[in-house]
Amino acid sequence: MQQTVVVEREVELRLVLSPERSIPVPARLAYRGDDPYAVHIAFHIRAEHPVRWTFARELLVEGVFRPCGYGDVRVWPAKADGRCVVLLALSSPDGDALLEAPSAQLSAWLERTLVAVPPGTESDRLALDDALAGLLDPAAPGRPAPRERAARPRPQDVWLREARPSDECPEGE
Repeated sequence: MQQTVVVEREVELRLVLSPERSIPVPARLAYRGDDPYAVHIAFHIRAEHPVRWTFARELLVEGVFRPCGYGDVRVWPAKADGRCVVLLALSSPDGDALLEAPSAQLSAWLERTLVAVPPGTESDRLALDDALAGLLDPAAPGRPAPRERAARPRPQDVWLREARPSDECPEGE
């Protein structure tokens, strides 16, 4: 059994409202070894529960260097007021958001995730082979015994049964 890996960081993102105006949004970046292909971001806005987004770690890594992503999540590097930032464009049925993350902080956190679970080794953490073997092995511990199926009537037995009245043929005809 592999040790559980968790890499987290609190970071202040900026919600871009217009080219001249943005507001701070506290967020928590999280990476878990039991979900090795994904990164999780919880935005702590003034609501009862944080807003959570989950998307591919590879998308965020690539977005630090070049524009990438389609649809709901797009990521690209940029400069804002002379600072290196990474922009995240998020779209959902509830609305769209453009967020600005400090490039150095995001890159340092991503580097920690890549050291914890190097690219190409993610599937090793999922133990898919063991799970699949357990599903396919009928004698696996904890697996219920197979149920016996009720015998199905043979087609010739169905035809030999007594006819039932139908809507099309009135009784007695």
